[in-house]
Amino acid sequence: MFSGIDEVDWASMEHAYGPADDVPELLRGLASDDPAEREAALDGMYGAVHHQGDVYACTLACIPFLFELVVDPGVQDRGGVVELLTSIGGFDLDEDDEAEIDEDEIEGAANYAMAAAAVTAGAGVFFELIADEDPGVRLAAPLALATLHRHPVRVLALLRERLPVEPDEEVRLALVEAAGRVALRHRPLAERVGKWLGLLASRADSPGLRLAALAQLARCSPDGLPGDVVPVVSGLLREMRSAPEESGGRMEPAGPGTGAPPGGIPAREDDEPEPGPDTTAASASASASASASASADSEPVEPIEPVEPVPAVDPEPVASAEAGRGEHVATPTLVGQLRSLYAQENAGRGAPWAADLLRTLHVGLDDRVGDRTALLADQLRSPDRHQRIDAVRMSGGLIRAWRGPYEELVALVGEQLADPEPRLAEAASHVLEELFGLAAPAADALAARLAADPGGWVKTWAGGPPGLGSTVKALARLGDARAVPALAAALEREQVAHDVGFAVGCLGAAARPLAGVLRRRLADVELDENAYDRASPLLAGLTALRAGEATPEVLRVLRGAPEYRGAWLRTAALRALG
Repeated sequence: MFSGIDEVDWASMEHAYGPADDVPELLRGLASDDPAEREAALDGMYGAVHHQGDVYACTLACIPFLFELVVDPGVQDRGGVVELLTSIGGFDLDEDDEAEIDEDEIEGAANYAMAAAAVTAGAGVFFELIADEDPGVRLAAPLALATLHRHPVRVLALLRERLPVEPDEEVRLALVEAAGRVALRHRPLAERVGKWLGLLASRADSPGLRLAALAQLARCSPDGLPGDVVPVVSGLLREMRSAPEESGGRMEPAGPGTGAPPGGIPAREDDEPEPGPDTTAASASASASASASASADSEPVEPIEPVEPVPAVDPEPVASAEAGRGEHVATPTLVGQLRSLYAQENAGRGAPWAADLLRTLHVGLDDRVGDRTALLADQLRSPDRHQRIDAVRMSGGLIRAWRGPYEELVALVGEQLADPEPRLAEAASHVLEELFGLAAPAADALAARLAADPGGWVKTWAGGPPGLGSTVKALARLGDARAVPALAAALEREQVAHDVGFAVGCLGAAARPLAGVLRRRLADVELDENAYDRASPLLAGLTALRAGEATPEVLRVLRGAPEYRGAWLRTAALRALG
């Protein structure tokens, strides 16, 4: 492995943080037997060699060695390397982008184009990986094919062939997502993909797979969605809540005699025949050989009859995609931190991928505000707290993006404030905070939460000044006087919350009782180099109240402002006098 790596003049290249002479070490780290070293190497590749999606000369030089890694079954965590290659080669420059490239961007644009060409040229190997023993590799391979391979018809045929024999539920969802990606990238195929997704959505053998098909159908062929999409999706969510968890997401694959053709749906007499002229079977199932997939890239694609399903595998335990992503250890890397956050977020979820499917569905439904509102309202009534957390967050995105009658939806979000699960209540308060006046249907729920949780009136952080809790801000932004006691308490703290002045401004005349404490705290501010941080929230509050009686305290600040940030402080004082 890595033949010729030392012959590359890495030192003459640069990545995001300087000379690229450390890249060979990163590449070798990806092949290490030590999981911590593998994760650190992957983190370094994303952090420096492919920093924020950039492609450097050293990124291009890595591509052949990354391909060596993904085809070597002895290397662990190859799924992450497949994803890295997909990211490096998956950037598309359309004609509009090319027309807007500045002279100083030409080199970067050329690197993107060369990366896309290089990774696309080797994309045939992903056909073999679609049936790899490592479920983490199988999880990453479908999207790589959909993004990078030159022959989308072959890719679609493979995705359909693989679906009924794939034992892992999460990988099955990735196969469906990849089909949607193909349809979006190759619009002439959208109708065919939409027809297949429609059949999956109505007849697939698991609610998760049907939901995935609906989500992709909404993205690539929304006219094919059923007219009753809301009750259909709501029913699928209920099925997912009530279905017993399956070990590792294992699903029994279809085989001869089951009546299930490629695609994981049972055959029916009224099924339309599969379009023949451009249907191919470029299979990388367990029986596919490397030579078959490699040669197909350079030969014309010939139509063949739909393939028979691969016989069912022996019922041996199969590792799930999550378990197949290698031995995960705690490491001080961004990759490790993100994985840890993901694990915390999804702890206790029976189907952690359901939220992503629903977000995809909402993106596809787009301006169908009525359907989206009804779907979210149903989720917010779910007994599953995780589904309600997801619905709260998606409700905020919908309300901020599209106009509509949201009174019922906002009230349902407000009901979540009383839930004993802190993540749910916190998510609801954050959404309501961002809605300003639209949060009015939840005003009573906000006030009840405020009274029940005085400890949440002010949030403190390891670094930086404290801030008001989201419930206080949400109620203040409604101009609701029930927020005044919380603001009064915040003003009595040793360090005043940085956003108290803005909240006072939102309350307007209702906050008039706070003028006295604002004056007193301003009179106590020491006029040293930290004066601006301490005085500006107080000055903002007095400005909002037009408190002329605070003139003596404000003049003291104006005349005694220190040199450090003194101009800012004097400007704030003058506003308070105005």
